[in-house]
Amino acid sequence: MLVVLGFLFSIFIVVPETKQALILRFGLPKRIANGYDSKEEFGRTGAGVVARIPFMESVVWVDKRVLDFDMQRQAVLSTDQLRLEVDAFARYRIVDPVRMFVSAGSERRVGEALKPILGSALRNELGKRPFKDLLSPERGEMMEDIKTAVARVAQQYGAEIVDVRIKRADLPDGAPLESAFNRMRTARQQEAKSIEAEGRREAQIITGQADANAAKTYAESFGKDPQFYDFYRAMQSYRATFGTDDDQPRGSSQIILSPDSEYLRQFRGGKP
Repeated sequence: MLVVLGFLFSIFIVVPETKQALILRFGLPKRIANGYDSKEEFGRTGAGVVARIPFMESVVWVDKRVLDFDMQRQAVLSTDQLRLEVDAFARYRIVDPVRMFVSAGSERRVGEALKPILGSALRNELGKRPFKDLLSPERGEMMEDIKTAVARVAQQYGAEIVDVRIKRADLPDGAPLESAFNRMRTARQQEAKSIEAEGRREAQIITGQADANAAKTYAESFGKDPQFYDFYRAMQSYRATFGTDDDQPRGSSQIILSPDSEYLRQFRGGKP
């Protein structure tokens, strides 16, 4: 019975849902049991009992789940000459166990092979962008470009890149950090002065246009009704001269004029 059971166990293997079974015949890939398929439905996979030829066929187990690896902290120089310390990681899945076995030998070696590729893609992409892009919506586009660069190499190892993320991107401590802060502060101050100067210029343009429109309106009103225009301007002059505005206290100034003064003509009904 023990011999029979041992013979049966050498023939049949149980493939779990989370594994892919690459069956080798005399060390060469022969077939895949429970291979990854992005369109497969839950509960309808190739998992279960699988037969093999004893002493001729062996099994290499490949994880079917999403795997990940962390990239070692690396120094990256951005386009604005800021030296950054970057930590990143990637998630991937083995979708072609045969190619993985031929090119890497095991799933662990796939992660080791992709680590320097991720570092190179990060340096190339961050080297083309300023530091502020890491803090803006453009960061998503940047991560997609890095993911695409790593995915091209991952295909050679039978892997599919699921996601790439930057965990941290810090400036180095000490003098470089203070120097970077000073450069950033100076750049923001210059930007503020430029915006302020542009605002003053636009304000002058708007004020000039408003004065021109006002002068045009006054001229048109004078041409239509000279008497009303003369009365209106006189009322404005009286208000400013006699201190009746809200921002001037009443009785703060004195003026002595003759009742026959031309300046007071409007008080006499506009008669000279």
